[in-house]
Amino acid sequence: MSYVLHGYFRSSASWRVRLALLLKGVPFETAPVHLLRGGGEQHGEAHRRLNPMEQLPVLVIDGVPYTQSLAILELLEELHPEPPLLPREAARRAKVRQLAEIVNSGIQPVQNLLVMQELGRRFGADREAQVAWSRSFIERGLVALEAVVAQASGRYSVGDQVTFADLCLAPQLYNARRFAVDLARCPTLVAIDARLAELPAFQAASPERQPDFEP
Repeated sequence: MSYVLHGYFRSSASWRVRLALLLKGVPFETAPVHLLRGGGEQHGEAHRRLNPMEQLPVLVIDGVPYTQSLAILELLEELHPEPPLLPREAARRAKVRQLAEIVNSGIQPVQNLLVMQELGRRFGADREAQVAWSRSFIERGLVALEAVVAQASGRYSVGDQVTFADLCLAPQLYNARRFAVDLARCPTLVAIDARLAELPAFQAASPERQPDFEP
């Protein structure tokens, strides 16, 4: 099977899929899509054919495009079950999905580039106001995530096994630091993130290690 990941080095949703591929040892090609160049390559006709939502990532498997990061993670879990990124027990799987969705639907969408650009276009918000908007939603979401993770965590977000929840956590904390979020209220998340950063797959998936990285 051939895998081509269309993504952007700093896209947190692309990062999640990159992590899953690396953790499962699945070889893949990278097809960079620049979110800013020329008004955003994701809005071009070629990318719209892959994803009419004009979003990242797109994972093309044997010529077939798949979109939405958590749906892609579920697909990879079925195609490549080892090592598992979901626990065997139903209740723990539900907890992992809960944590992943707090990030995926409760934090990331309201602080992403599209929303910040729309704030500028529709309401005249300058860069400082856009960043303040994103920072407020990231902080609110991470404080909630901390409360839930503190009850379920072991070495990682749910027990001692890396799961979808961790694949969502690491990129979101990267964004939090980019937007200067005060993480003092999230000690559990910060500690888990530090342990994740020791893993080779997480090191290889970092933005700085991607072929399209820009300082």
